[in-house]
Amino acid sequence: VQLQASGGGLVQPGGSLRLSCAASGSIFRINFMGWYRKAPGKQRELVALTNGGDGTTYADSVKGRFTISRDGAKNMVFLQMTSLKPEDTALYYCNALQGSTIFWGQGTLVTVSS
Repeated sequence: VQLQASGGGLVQPGGSLRLSCAASGSIFRINFMGWYRKAPGKQRELVALTNGGDGTTYADSVKGRFTISRDGAKNMVFLQMTSLKPEDTALYYCNALQGSTIFWGQGTLVTVSS
């Protein structure tokens, strides 16, 4: 499975961005897709995960501001980010769980700054 993330950029505090991640290759039986992030000097952390149905999880720090969605037909996952804060600045990675194997994309940089 190959994952290609896009949509990062520079945004002012309070602004919005939408990240996209497209899966290709042997994409059968992908259970979960999601987003993680790694900020400078911090460990990588979960942002949001979804199975495309009711199985959705968010980090407490993004609840109410970020929304994850999945398009199963297009094998894509999205992260709509609103009310962005400087502390959301990080490299955002998408991932996919296929069986017991986790695949990672290359990351897209989100910078929140005035």
